[in-house]
Amino acid sequence: MPELRPRVLIVEDDAPNRRLLAALLKAEGWDVLPAENGAQALALAATEEPWVVLLDLGLPDRPGMEILKELKRRRPSMPVIMLTGDTEVSSAVSALQAGAHNYFTKPIRSEQVLAALKGALEQFRLSLQVDHLTQRLAGNEGLARTMGPSLQIQGLEVEVRRVAATPFTVLVHGETGTGKEVVSRAIHELSARAAQPFIALDCGAIPETLLESELFGYEKGAFSGADRRKEGHFLLAQGGTLFLDEIGNLPLGLQAKLLRVLQEKELKPLGGTRSVSLDVRIVAASNHDLEQEAAQGRFRQDLYFRLAEFKLELPSLRDRPEDIPYLAQRILEEASVELRRPVHGLSGQALEMLRAHPWPGNVRELRNVIRQGVLHSQGVELEVDALMSLLKPGSVSTAKRSGGSTLRQIGENALAQAEIEAIREALRASSGKILPAARALSTDNKTLHVKLKKYGIRARDFEPESQA
Repeated sequence: MPELRPRVLIVEDDAPNRRLLAALLKAEGWDVLPAENGAQALALAATEEPWVVLLDLGLPDRPGMEILKELKRRRPSMPVIMLTGDTEVSSAVSALQAGAHNYFTKPIRSEQVLAALKGALEQFRLSLQVDHLTQRLAGNEGLARTMGPSLQIQGLEVEVRRVAATPFTVLVHGETGTGKEVVSRAIHELSARAAQPFIALDCGAIPETLLESELFGYEKGAFSGADRRKEGHFLLAQGGTLFLDEIGNLPLGLQAKLLRVLQEKELKPLGGTRSVSLDVRIVAASNHDLEQEAAQGRFRQDLYFRLAEFKLELPSLRDRPEDIPYLAQRILEEASVELRRPVHGLSGQALEMLRAHPWPGNVRELRNVIRQGVLHSQGVELEVDALMSLLKPGSVSTAKRSGGSTLRQIGENALAQAEIEAIREALRASSGKILPAARALSTDNKTLHVKLKKYGIRARDFEPESQA
């Protein structure tokens, strides 16, 4: 879709001057609306909505100052540039006090007019962006609908709205499942970039060998198997926002390349010979304390400071238990429709059980538990029985099951059961993703794969689709 041509209203009673200005501005790409008196000017301003006005102070029907005040009353954000043959300083002062963007005495030079119009146009476009953002803020339902009505979420929403209107790079920190991508999307949606792409990349779910090409893209023939050109996530997010989730997983070498791209605002795809300019806002997230990671040499300190121009700390679900009833009911209603189950509420005991649970996987774990509970529920209310096995795996104690086993066997069984429950909990929290589950368990991928095989646990069983 072609860009709209800017519209300028020229209010000038001298016909030769009016035609001269019109010809000059049409040649510069403006749509021109000519008016020879104040009445025509006000009528055109009402119907055509010009972006900028060139207004002669001396008009035959009404004083130009009155027209200026009327135009500013109707549309305060529309810049008006005054033109006059009066050399008195008091006239200029009065016009500027009445809201004129600029003031020129005749005869005026072409370059003066063009420079003034360029500045006025930039002001008008900025005011449109501010108005658009204000409307979005007024009409946006906010984070409360998604994350809950607690005071912590209300405070978080204030911070999100504050930073959304700025160009700051944002670092979002929070435990797994606290809603880091939800908050990042809210920042994008409340920003002037909302009409442009929001692109997300989970740095913890992609093998290190592929991360660089996923970020920066590559040209055909850049490496073995590169049989076509591929745009990286940076270019896909051009003009919009790039969300880098679990950015702490980036290897140090790639961190250096990312820092250079952020500083220079350009990148060179793998195998490319020319750099590409970038206009992308970065929102990064991590469930690790990157400041501490940087202090211990596991994350580049210079990259940390570049990312943390503004920091957001997301509260865990256990720190805002007042959100649990709201979230549980909302998730339940969605799940009952999705799964076609006639479950419409939670029993008092079920709700108390949800309140008492520590929720290491936060809202993501709560969602998985509620959805599975709805699937297994036999009545119109979600009861304790449907949640028991989901929140407390193995209702019969290990000691009772051990019978006549030796003390060593009892200990080994208890350890195995504890490992099984911890692994299942981590997989539930990560929606079946191995990398974040391994990190949550403070182990490596290989060890976790061995344990999964040993206990017959399948990671894919914890993916949202499998649990539905």
